[in-house]
Amino acid sequence: MDTLQIPQQKSAFSQLLDSVGAKLFLIGVLTLLLLIPSSWIQMLISERETRQDEATAEIAEKWSRTQLIESPVMQLPYKTMVKTIDANAKITYKEQLSTIYVLPEDLIINSQVNPEILHRGIFDAVVYNTTLKISGKFSELELKKSGINPEMILWDKVKVVAGLSDFKGLKNNPSIKLANLQYTAEPDFATENLFVNSLAVQANLSTTKSSAITFNYDINLRGSGELNFLHLGKSTSVDIAGNWENPSFTGNYLPEKRNITQKQFTGNWKMSNFNRPFPQQWEGKSNAFTPQNIEKATFGVKFLLPVDQYQKTMRSAKYSILIILLSFISLFFIELLNKIKVNLLQYVLIGAAMIIYYTLLLSFTEQIGFAFAYLIASIATIILVSSFIGAFLRNKKAALVFAAILSIFYGFIYVIIQLQDMALLFGSIGLFITVACLMYFSVKINWNKPEPTQI
Repeated sequence: MDTLQIPQQKSAFSQLLDSVGAKLFLIGVLTLLLLIPSSWIQMLISERETRQDEATAEIAEKWSRTQLIESPVMQLPYKTMVKTIDANAKITYKEQLSTIYVLPEDLIINSQVNPEILHRGIFDAVVYNTTLKISGKFSELELKKSGINPEMILWDKVKVVAGLSDFKGLKNNPSIKLANLQYTAEPDFATENLFVNSLAVQANLSTTKSSAITFNYDINLRGSGELNFLHLGKSTSVDIAGNWENPSFTGNYLPEKRNITQKQFTGNWKMSNFNRPFPQQWEGKSNAFTPQNIEKATFGVKFLLPVDQYQKTMRSAKYSILIILLSFISLFFIELLNKIKVNLLQYVLIGAAMIIYYTLLLSFTEQIGFAFAYLIASIATIILVSSFIGAFLRNKKAALVFAAILSIFYGFIYVIIQLQDMALLFGSIGLFITVACLMYFSVKINWNKPEPTQI
């Protein structure tokens, strides 16, 4: 009798496992477990993206980093008399040097940029060469408002200083023309400079004793990633043009005019001092030149790579659980509609194939680009999974149906990844249609009397 009870117990246990509710529960648990390798894949993508950033930084370090063009500022040495009282109440006056800073009245910058891609292994970085033509005019001193005595200004020791982020990018020895006189600029490391890296010229204005002079100079420059400018003029005008199809205008000021084609772009900025966080002139050190204010007055263009492969791969990986869940549900419906049984181990193997899909996508993307990699990884996975289903179900029709379902899923995800502003709309519509189809096919199933047959 013991031998007769064992088959009955196995039969009851088998019926429990074969029930629709238990099968759905196990599929749900399996889907949740697949979140773990899916998160590992996303971590791998982030790691590869970090390595790309490191390679880009290494290229930029050797070529030249991001450049910020800081226009000329005039520095006027100014003598002041400081009153002091000693312990005996004796009053003395001591001469002390201060500095008057004057920003340009007009600032005009023209830049022609030629970006290119440098390679380090499988990683890419955007670098550029640019020719800058900078001209303008300094403001006249406001003597009444500031209370400055022009006789105390050392006009023979006037300094004009311009800033640049990375001297490594300089391809020429800049010279600046001030009031029709040519001066050669030299690196200046004085403590009173406003800029981290400064080019300066010493001018003698003792004959005119006026700060209202014109300036112009040219710079041949190398940089990487971005080319930025600092809004320092009372009236600032910047024109930039380049042969790049993916520019991104950055900073707190967008260009008034822009034109982007498949091969080149142009941008034009025109700004006044009303949206500039700096005064036109001041005496002594100014706390207006803080990193926060410099960031507020910075604008320019960033040269994006034609395809951000890691970002698209990461977006694909974030849809992995959705694809796996919908695939499992579709296979479960095929199982019920055709009255056949799919073993839980076979669900596990299909899920594993869909996880490995993203490692294929990542590795091929680094070699041949995202679009072809997505096509190769998708076709390989669809053929593998559908062939596997056809083999253990011995049903070519079911395999073809599942191949079509996977093709629709992967194609839908690819379309969403390519979209930006419309991604949420298309994604919502696609999910609505998917749920509607599942609801339709669920009506065709006899949930009360499933009749699975073991194959």
